[in-house]
Amino acid sequence: MAETTKVAFIGLGVMGFPMAGYLSKAGHSVSVYNRTASRAYEWISKHKGDIKETPAAAARGSELIFMCLGNDDDVRSVVYGDDGVLAGLGEYSVLVDHTTDSPDLARELGVATLAQNACFMDAPLSGGQAGADSGTLTIMLGGEPDVYERVLPIIDCYAKTTKLMGEVGKGQLTKMVNQICIAGVVQGLAEGFHLAEKTGLDINEVVEIIKNGAAGSWQMENRASTMADRIFDYGFAVKWMRKDLAIALDIGRQVGARLPMTALVDQFYSDVEALGGSRWDTSSLIERLRRVEE
Repeated sequence: MAETTKVAFIGLGVMGFPMAGYLSKAGHSVSVYNRTASRAYEWISKHKGDIKETPAAAARGSELIFMCLGNDDDVRSVVYGDDGVLAGLGEYSVLVDHTTDSPDLARELGVATLAQNACFMDAPLSGGQAGADSGTLTIMLGGEPDVYERVLPIIDCYAKTTKLMGEVGKGQLTKMVNQICIAGVVQGLAEGFHLAEKTGLDINEVVEIIKNGAAGSWQMENRASTMADRIFDYGFAVKWMRKDLAIALDIGRQVGARLPMTALVDQFYSDVEALGGSRWDTSSLIERLRRVEE
């Protein structure tokens, strides 16, 4: 890749908006597309680049095309069709999907891009909005080693940690492991902090003494105080975690993996949604325990 690379970024949500901004700040020539045009105009008011009216137009002439969307259906809606990414995808260009979606879709897109003599990498993210804003994301990728080497110098501008996990689809599989681990940790924190409240302990004081021991975690460090204060109107939404856990559970069924805790926590998140919390941060599992008694 040249030092300045022509790239496209499709999807300017809470993650994609700052990520595309880092590409622009790094000196790359950035074209953006977003289904809600006002978001693209907001981006262009803050960063150097240009707006394209369709995904195909954004992809046309770009060496790398990044997508950061909501789910499988969202990705297919911008990839296929006369105005889709594939319609503008050039030979030897690379399509990088930062969306957390199914490994089946990743493999499907790998075949579709190969048919056009282009390349594909699935590259889901961890680190949340805070990681996107600070340019310190963890990215787990699936694809060919030579393609990874082409992509790495570009995504380094918004990544702290990257790793090639294997062939196309392995990035998404790794992300599912990540989400299962998060779900278990957050449920543990919810129950532990709920017990603290019920026994008259101060959650923040409890965390201060236990966070540097064996119980310490990123979730404890970053979510304990907001869980104590019942603040959930930010962060990674319950509805998106349920989407991810559904993918993980489906994969588990396919390969014969037993995931009882994952299924249970998914049900707990369903209860949170019933409380009106589909947009609450995933740490809102504690609210389910509190509301039972209110």
